[in-house]
Order: sequence, then C-alpha cells, then structure tokens
Amino acid sequence: MDIRVLTLGDSAFTIEFPKLKGAIGARSVRALRHSIEQEVEEGRLPGVFDIISASRSLTVCLNPDLADYKQVTERVSALAQMPLDAGGANKELWILPACYEGEFAPDLEEVAQRSGLSVTEVIDIHSSATYDIFLIGFLPGFVFMGEIDKRLQFPRRTSPRVRVPAGSVGIANEQTAVYPWESPGGWHLLARCPVPFFDSTWAQPSLLSAGGSVKFRPVTTEEYSDIKADLSSERIAPQSFLSREGES
Repeated sequence: MDIRVLTLGDSAFTIEFPKLKGAIGARSVRALRHSIEQEVEEGRLPGVFDIISASRSLTVCLNPDLADYKQVTERVSALAQMPLDAGGANKELWILPACYEGEFAPDLEEVAQRSGLSVTEVIDIHSSATYDIFLIGFLPGFVFMGEIDKRLQFPRRTSPRVRVPAGSVGIANEQTAVYPWESPGGWHLLARCPVPFFDSTWAQPSLLSAGGSVKFRPVTTEEYSDIKADLSSERIAPQSFLSREGES
C-alpha cells in the first residue's frame, strides 16, 4: 500500500493514501483508524490522544511529553502498509426521507437536462444507491457521502447560492450530502430531507458518523410535511431512521 507521511511539527503527523479516493480511500482510512485505536487501547502507542480522519488521510495527534514521535510514526506507517480490510460492511444504515418535488428540488430539472435523463430517472438513480459516509466537515453534522452514479457527476455550480436551506440534498462531483444548516453552498440541489442532522444536546451531537451508510427514500411534499411535524412534536425521533445492518 502506497502511503505518504507528512510531518506536522513535533506533536502530529498525517498518513495519506495518495493513490486512493472515493469509497475505497475512505474505507482504508477507517480501517487504519480502527487499527490505531486498537493499538492505543492495548497500550502499544502511548501518548496518542486524538485521530482526525479525512477522505484519504488521517492525522495522529501526540502528547510530546508521553509519546516517542519516531516510534509512533514508524508503527502507524507499518500499520498503514499492512493489508487493510477496506471493504467491510457498514454497521449502520440510515433510511432518510427526501422530497424531490417543487421548491425542494431547484436544480433537479437542470441536472436531468445536463445528464440526458428524465427527472424520474435522476430521482431513481440518486435514491436507489446506498452511499458510504466518508467524513463529517465543512459544517457541524455535514456528511460527505458517495460515490454517486457517474451519470450524475457534475462539478459544483459556477455561482454558489448565498443561502441553501437546511435539509437540502445536494450533489457535486462524486459525492452527495445534506446541508444540516442554512448556509452558502455550491452543490446542485435535488431534494430536501426533514431530518435534523446536528443537535448539541444529543449525546452524539452529529446524527450520522463516518463508517455508516445512507439510502434516500423519496417522499411526497405532504409526507415531508407530516414527517417534519412529527419530528418537531417529538412523536418520532431522528434516530428512528436508523436501520441496523440486515434490517429493511
């Protein structure tokens, strides 16, 4: 396995898989992270206090008073070059409602035209796939997922929107994502999801986490409104959209 080791001062370093990308890169990072966490738990990597994952790299943070920098770097580099189980099954599958109608899908027709597909075909392609959650970034609770079908892969919009509504489901390049907050954004918006993705009062503030997967379930505007009302009144919880592996 080809890797690059990037030194970040005397208390951190990054391991990168330069030839990997997309789902394979993200899975390799998760597998390496799991190996490092096992080593830390078993006392073989003293001084490691944080691991920051990205789509094809991870950064290991050290306490220089407790860790031997050279020893930790060499051990993690060795782990990264071992065969990694990058294709293991995800532990969590989230079935998330998404409305691909009207104002909730402002870029749907344009994406259909550019791809040479019908609107119905774009919806079917986007909602039929199961997406790996690569990482969380950009905004609290913003999950980068992929990979989307090649027929729907377009660069970000040339003119980003100043305001993208919370819950907007977008696509850009090889990835899809849901905006957890109203914010600027340049992704192509295909749908809207009523489920909240972040709440600082939750035990785990981000609803989703890297290593899980997501499948979108198309709903009508009326169904979207009903689900949002049920969530707001706490008749249902955001966690109710989690389906354990093997369940439908």
